[in-house]
Amino acid sequence: MGQADMSEFLDRALKARIARLTKGLSPAALAGAYLDWLAHLAISPGKQIDITEKAFQKWLRLSCYGTTCAATGGKGEPCIDPLPQDRRFTGEAWQKWPYNYIYQSFLLNQQWWHNITTGVRGVTKQHENVMEFASRQTLDMFSPTNFLATNPELQKRTLEEGGRNFLRGFQNWLEDLKRQQSGEPPAGAEAFRPGHELAVTPGKVVYRNHLIELIQYTPTTKTVRPEPVLIVPAWIMKYYILDLSPENSMVKFLVGQGYTVFMISWRNPGVEDRDLGMDDYRRMGVMDAISAVQGIVPDQKIHGVGYCLGGTLLSIAAATMARDGDDFLASLSFFASQIDFTEPGELQLFINESQLAFLEDMMWEQGYLDTTQMSGAFQMIGSADLIWSRILHNYLMGEAPVMFDLLAWNADGTRMPYRMHSEYLRSLYMNNDLTEGRFTVNGRPISVTDIRVPVFSVGTVKDHVAPWRSVYKMHLYLDTELTFVLTSKGHNAGIVSEPGHAGRSYQIATVRHDDHYVDPETWAEQTPKKDGSWWLEWVSWLGERSGAPVAPPAMGKALADAPGTYVFQK
Repeated sequence: MGQADMSEFLDRALKARIARLTKGLSPAALAGAYLDWLAHLAISPGKQIDITEKAFQKWLRLSCYGTTCAATGGKGEPCIDPLPQDRRFTGEAWQKWPYNYIYQSFLLNQQWWHNITTGVRGVTKQHENVMEFASRQTLDMFSPTNFLATNPELQKRTLEEGGRNFLRGFQNWLEDLKRQQSGEPPAGAEAFRPGHELAVTPGKVVYRNHLIELIQYTPTTKTVRPEPVLIVPAWIMKYYILDLSPENSMVKFLVGQGYTVFMISWRNPGVEDRDLGMDDYRRMGVMDAISAVQGIVPDQKIHGVGYCLGGTLLSIAAATMARDGDDFLASLSFFASQIDFTEPGELQLFINESQLAFLEDMMWEQGYLDTTQMSGAFQMIGSADLIWSRILHNYLMGEAPVMFDLLAWNADGTRMPYRMHSEYLRSLYMNNDLTEGRFTVNGRPISVTDIRVPVFSVGTVKDHVAPWRSVYKMHLYLDTELTFVLTSKGHNAGIVSEPGHAGRSYQIATVRHDDHYVDPETWAEQTPKKDGSWWLEWVSWLGERSGAPVAPPAMGKALADAPGTYVFQK
């Protein structure tokens, strides 16, 4: 090993060790954002005066609120309201003295830190976002909900139970620690086993290569739609997200509507798969699956469906087929999928050269990115719900952990190969090559504007992974008929939104290829909201683009029952 190789080895090995402690977050990236903000704030006397004035105004408002509460027995008008998504202080106990004063003080402090970390002239937009995000994470640690002395609901529970809630909470913590150390799933997940309580729609593995298993599900109706449906999940999720419990399985719903469904199940890669790249996933994943489907259901076009990054990969494959004149698709449906990555939400906070180099060094050592290392960023994005709410309810309140099918699926994590993960982060998230004409397949660039088949796209209101306004950008790039749906809930719950599920709503509208562009805010204001599940709209849309029902097609040669042979899920 030469001197240069040894130097690189030492650098990467050190960063890989640090990454294990930081869950994949780069200290250098955070330090860079902090120094950028601090240096510009230091030479901005006007901003310093402004934030000082704001601090005095907030102190004055809080003081007036406190004196009003003292004079009226704690019934003063709040001087600040929580953000719409902040549900921590909605309980009746928080509206009584002194807890109303405590949480009002916290919210004003939170607002002031937003003032101080944003609007500093000269700071890059990403560094500003990182600083605002980091200050919010730090303040969430010190929320009054997290401490016995300042949480009236926790105090009431503790008095009622004589402190037994803390004993149960300690037991919950020990159980979680034991499971984490042994690699076991969270408590309660054992009640949701793939092939038993989950993923029980009858199907067969009909094709297998190194990267995928292809599962075929036979329609349960006497006659069927002639064109099959091919579902491409993201490679970072287990396929049965769309075949959960029977009552909320999209696969079961589709076969009950007369569709022959094929589903890709991705390999859970190990160290031997470190050099699998994006084109391997396109070629061995989407294209091999299409070839297998064509062999089983010949002379029929395919309704392609992509979920999350599976949709992005499907759009790459579709654009490549359009470029090369391959007319295999009848339609495309994208669930919470992006093709433009200029506004990917809070995940953008973790996408820069420093962070990507740090991730690459971590993956270089082990050959893949593990699910536990991916979870750090996602948990931080939703820390109020995913971290501190769990600590409050499970460890302080002593409540039994809640488990249901979607949570059990979420705990069944996957890994990502070193090369592929690096390629898609750099090419898509950092460089936005796909919509800017730089993404190449077989040495030649592709363009999503070549896609001409009808498109059905779904965005979800509370999506932190694929924000709906980013998903909506398909209107800017696809030169075809596009039906867009905006549905309630988030990235997973909004997609797994079966008919009959209470509290679901959606908006839907179709634009033709020659219609004028409407911005997302105007679209949301003009499009009426409907109660219920968007699945019915989607199946109706598929039906309009399908041929008349025919006799069921033959089942492909079964390699194994699905999911009984769970080869790629370990």
